Amino acid sequence: MEPAVEELMPRLLPVGDCDLPDDFDPTVPPRTPQEYLRRVQIEAARCPDVVVAQIDPKKLRKKQTVNIAISGCQPAPEGYSPTLKWQQQQVANFSSVRQSLNKHRNHWRSQDLDSNVNMPKLEDEEGWKKFCLGERVYSEIDAESDHENLGIDYIKVGFPPLLSIVSRMNQATVTSVLEYLISWFGEKKFTPELGRWFYALLACLEKPLLPEAHSLIRQLARRCSEVRVLEVRFSLILCKELFQLHKLSRE
Repeated sequence: MEPAVEELMPRLLPVGDCDLPDDFDPTVPPRTPQEYLRRVQIEAARCPDVVVAQIDPKKLRKKQTVNIAISGCQPAPEGYSPTLKWQQQQVANFSSVRQSLNKHRNHWRSQDLDSNVNMPKLEDEEGWKKFCLGERVYSEIDAESDHENLGIDYIKVGFPPLLSIVSRMNQATVTSVLEYLISWFGEKKFTPELGRWFYALLACLEKPLLPEAHSLIRQLARRCSEVRVLEVRFSLILCKELFQLHKLSRE
C-alpha cells in the first residue's frame, strides 16, 4: 500500500513482509495465512481510487414511483375540497403536458428568442423574480392602463413561461428558479403570473426527482394550503359583513 494511501486508510492489523515461495500464484485459493494476507494486498492495490456507478436514468424513469409525503398541510375547509374526479383530471392534464414537453424539448430549444428576452444568470435571484413576475408585481406597483401603448411591455408584466424559454433551462436552473419563486410566494400574495410559472417549472422537472425538488414541492404545498385557508376565512368574514349591512339597510 502506498504511504499516501496509508495516511487515509491505516492498516487495521500490522502486516510484515511475507515469506512466500517463488511459485506463489495469487489466483489460486490461499493455503496459509501469509498467502491470504498477500492476496488481499494485491486485490486492494488493483482497486481504483474512485469508483463511479454506471446508472441508466431511462430505466429509473420507467420504474420510479413518486410518493411525496406532505406533512404540515392544513386540510381544506368543509365544502372547499376538490372532488376526486377533478383531481384525477388535473393529474391527467399535467401528465400530458409533461410528456409533450419532453417530446418536443429539442425543437423548442432550437427556436430563436425575441431580442428583448434576456434570461438572467442562474444565481441572479432578483433578476429571475423580475423576469418571471415583471417589475410591477416585483415592485408592488398598481397596474395602470396605458391606452397609447398597444404593445405588451414584458419588462413590466413579466415574461410568460414560453416553451422556447423553459426548454432552454436545465434542471439546475429549473430547481433554482422554482426555489426563488416559492420563497417569494412565502411572503407575498398569489398572482396569475406566479401560477403560470409554478405550473411550467413543475412540468419541467425530470425524474428521478432530486431531494431538493421533493423539499420544494412539499414547501409549495404547505404554502398553498395556508393561502386556501386564509382566502376561505376572508370570504366568510366578507359574507358576514355584507349580510349585516343588508340586514341594517332593511331595518
